[in-house]
Amino acid sequence: MMKVSSILLVVGALALSACNNPDRYGAGGAGGAGGIGGAGGISSGALGDPNDPNSLAYFQQTIGDKVLFAVDQSTLTPEAQSVLAQQAAWLNNHPGNTAIIEGHADEQGTREYNLALGARRASAVQQFLISQGVAPNRLQTVSYGKERPLAVCSDEACYAQNRRAVTVIGAGAGV
Repeated sequence: MMKVSSILLVVGALALSACNNPDRYGAGGAGGAGGIGGAGGISSGALGDPNDPNSLAYFQQTIGDKVLFAVDQSTLTPEAQSVLAQQAAWLNNHPGNTAIIEGHADEQGTREYNLALGARRASAVQQFLISQGVAPNRLQTVSYGKERPLAVCSDEACYAQNRRAVTVIGAGAGV
């Protein structure tokens, strides 16, 4: 019995140590700075050169991959429209790329309310990009509500960062 317990303990320890890769989601862990648009999984090295207008790094860092919203709103601000116009131009110049638009909310309110609000925010971004000439079959939306915050604290500075829509670029026409 003692031998079986020892073997199980060693196997368990090995299994846990195999999972201990702090950079498996890119720099900063799950949803960290190394992931693209909060989706995680793509390291910053895979994004390319931020000075190359054809790279994902350029889209993410120079154009901007996210827009912010006011409390309980899904209306695009003039600043958001400016960023989205640049996103649309980039997408129109790169017809081989698709995008998933993630809608997010702050931690205030119920889970159901924030999922619906995130969906409205993602839809507002999608409709704006379509109005700028991006083909609808290249865009998909998803709402995470309050489930994937960028900032975790209970004050307005954090809430403001979490009220957002993020455009995550993918490859291939049609999502």
